[in-house]
Amino acid sequence: MSVPDAMLAIEITQPGPPDVLHPCSVPVPVPLHGQILIRVAYAGVNRPDALQRAGSYNPPANASPLPGLECSGYVAAVGPGVTRWAVGDAVCALLPGGGYAEYALTAADHALPVPPGMPMDQAACLPETCFTVWSNIVMRGRLKAGEKFLVHGGTSGIGTTAIQIAHALGARVFATAGSDKKVNVCKELGAEQAIDYTTDDYVEMMKSAGGADLILDMVGGKYLPRNIQSLADDGRLVQIAFLTGAKMELNFAEIMIRRLTLTGSTLRPQSDLAKARIAAAVEQHVWPMIARGAFKPVMDSEYPLDQAPAAHWRIETPGHIGKIVLKVAD
Repeated sequence: MSVPDAMLAIEITQPGPPDVLHPCSVPVPVPLHGQILIRVAYAGVNRPDALQRAGSYNPPANASPLPGLECSGYVAAVGPGVTRWAVGDAVCALLPGGGYAEYALTAADHALPVPPGMPMDQAACLPETCFTVWSNIVMRGRLKAGEKFLVHGGTSGIGTTAIQIAHALGARVFATAGSDKKVNVCKELGAEQAIDYTTDDYVEMMKSAGGADLILDMVGGKYLPRNIQSLADDGRLVQIAFLTGAKMELNFAEIMIRRLTLTGSTLRPQSDLAKARIAAAVEQHVWPMIARGAFKPVMDSEYPLDQAPAAHWRIETPGHIGKIVLKVAD
């Protein structure tokens, strides 16, 4: 596979709204030891990309400044020490950054084979959400069959993934969403109950079910004390984002008396080794779910690479359901 010296990419010209995203020409990166270079077919669009664009989520020091945390594509080159992948292999991969481009670098252990029969646009939707969901609801949250699991934002990329994976694990799934249409989508994906959070009270829903054993939340703010109210004794709350704020007064006496666990994580700052362990677990457990039809990415929309601003406007509006991707190449 011939690799050019320069490539088309989307850069963040300055912190701001989606219109600060602009096409540019940059050098094609060269894979170092343990890395692969991917010719990108599709790049996933995620909320951390929008946060980075707005100036509130800086990339790690050794990561590409270009946005884009996941992609699908074909291995274009391999660095020294890489044995699993060969040029031409179809992969989807978690990226440290740089996905909004014709070529992207990642650690070889952060790439997974595209599931058999899955189109590249769907494959680009897998890494960021599957790594996040599996590491937080299973590796960190210890979700087990029969437990009651509540996910907020049930029709987001994370939400649609979490509902399906938790359901496939045998958990009883509950969800919140922002409209009747979205509530129905949650139920179609496997939620036992789902409510419109604009009109109904999820605390009452969970209390009537006996309390949640595990909650996955990305909202924060006023949801924090209400999540604690929604937990069963010995329940766990896993926080992965704070869309409405990270600070709220909590009663830790209740946490102690009811033996609750409050934890959380972010994916991007974790070490390469930690991400490689998550990748191995996802391939071992989630890829078989895909093979038997228990999980499939839910897609909202697709945009050409040069329409990245439109994709960001879309992800920041409440109407989208599932994942958004940028088409880079065939």
